[in-house]
Amino acid sequence: MGIELRGPVDGRVKEIFTDEAVGFVASLQREFNAERLRLLGMRRERQADLEAGGTLDFLSSTEGVRSSDWQVAPLPPDLKDRRVEITGPTDRKMMINALNSGARCFMADFEDSNAPTWANMSQGHVNLIDAIDKTIEFTSPDGKQYRLGDDLATLIVRPRGWHLEEKHLAVDGDAVSGALFDFGFFFFHNARRLLDAGSGPYFYLPKIENHLEARLWNDVFNYSQDSLGIDRGSTKATVLIETLPAAFEMEEILYELRDHSAGLNAGRWDYMFSLIKCFRTRPEFVLPDRNSVTMTVPFMRAYAELLVKTCHRRGASAMGGMAAFIPSRKDPAINETAFAKVAEDKRREATDGFDGTWIAHPDLVSVAQEEFDKVLGDRPNQIDRLREDASVGAEDLLRVGPAGEGITEEGLRNDCNVGIQYISSWLRGNGAAAIYNLMEDAATAEIARSQVWQWVHTKQHLADGRAITPELVRAIEDEELERIRAEVGDDEWFYSQGRPDESRGLFEQVALSDEFVDFLTLPAYTLLD
Repeated sequence: MGIELRGPVDGRVKEIFTDEAVGFVASLQREFNAERLRLLGMRRERQADLEAGGTLDFLSSTEGVRSSDWQVAPLPPDLKDRRVEITGPTDRKMMINALNSGARCFMADFEDSNAPTWANMSQGHVNLIDAIDKTIEFTSPDGKQYRLGDDLATLIVRPRGWHLEEKHLAVDGDAVSGALFDFGFFFFHNARRLLDAGSGPYFYLPKIENHLEARLWNDVFNYSQDSLGIDRGSTKATVLIETLPAAFEMEEILYELRDHSAGLNAGRWDYMFSLIKCFRTRPEFVLPDRNSVTMTVPFMRAYAELLVKTCHRRGASAMGGMAAFIPSRKDPAINETAFAKVAEDKRREATDGFDGTWIAHPDLVSVAQEEFDKVLGDRPNQIDRLREDASVGAEDLLRVGPAGEGITEEGLRNDCNVGIQYISSWLRGNGAAAIYNLMEDAATAEIARSQVWQWVHTKQHLADGRAITPELVRAIEDEELERIRAEVGDDEWFYSQGRPDESRGLFEQVALSDEFVDFLTLPAYTLLD
């Protein structure tokens, strides 16, 4: 056994999968995969404890880290001002638009807004090299040309989480870690490129559940920097606090990455999904309609305040959550209402002490920046605002009720509709799907399907008294599929290319099966090329 590259390598993709680059990624797999698997086993053990009635709390074993005086390493100049960050997949056109958007940073995503087809993953690395070299161009089918301007966003890359694998590359008979695949090829080809250009290899780290998983990333960074002759500390990483267990270990996560840390981000959608997943069989943790769970409900407010306080105490950036609205080209009234809600959300984040925020569409850059400009002025950030007034205990992070106005038929319909539509889009290779003027990604689809699973298995009722049963869910699916057919037409993508039967079947697998599937992308990945 050895190294087996199972995906086609044609054209410029050959530049990515050189013998040296593949060898480097294989060395990461051999060095770190055993620990990755051990940590995934720890996740399963903790989940079993929660289902047996256990709870989450701050760790007594790391009290010394939380009580001692330490700071993360200083931020590099191009990560000091992050007041607006735009996110999106590594699609060529989207990357050009994002880099030109006026946002301070662009997160190029191999994770939740990307469907990991081999074409997407391999070509994405080509696109990143061209973006860094400032040679990236794109011509649309109608002849419109896209090129980089002069004022570009700072590039940050998000690899896949520890739980995912890349089936197109095997090392010693096993598929490599998706995280190590994405990180390794990007780092090998671009770390020196970025440093020579006055920036650096910057990353967002998703789905981390505890400080040991952050420690593993830190070990990967040190090994990679040493292997390629790059100074330790050159790599910087922002961790998405998007799992409930990680919220209890924010200090420890920053500490493990302290030489490489650029801060924490409030990954609000995955965080909501994580709460449902952790306590999926326990009625006291049932959430109402997903669109009614805002950042002002008690457990979300506590999470946000603790994140800001933790980051600023340690000299790190605190990044706010996603504004997922996609402007309508047909209805100005929709935009007026939505822009006002986005501004209100960003105003709250800025006044709470966040140093920056996320948006999903270039038209929202000015809306978000205006609110942060009002608070920050000429300052790059507000890390010096320590939020000593915020007092958050374990019970605050778990105070789910009241979190909305109950479970409605409209909410159940939305979960079924969006869940099936998103899976259909994902199977077509598009992981960032604009559905009803919102950018849906894997995180929001996870909320939709996990809510349905939780409502069914904890025997919840709609506001009108009807029990939420598999039969009701399937009846609503029938009606929502007809609604989609009427909206997009028989010849449009959903019915001609969108694999509706497979999409519905996969949704039911992850929303109605007896056993809860940890991530919908795990079974979905088996259906991708």
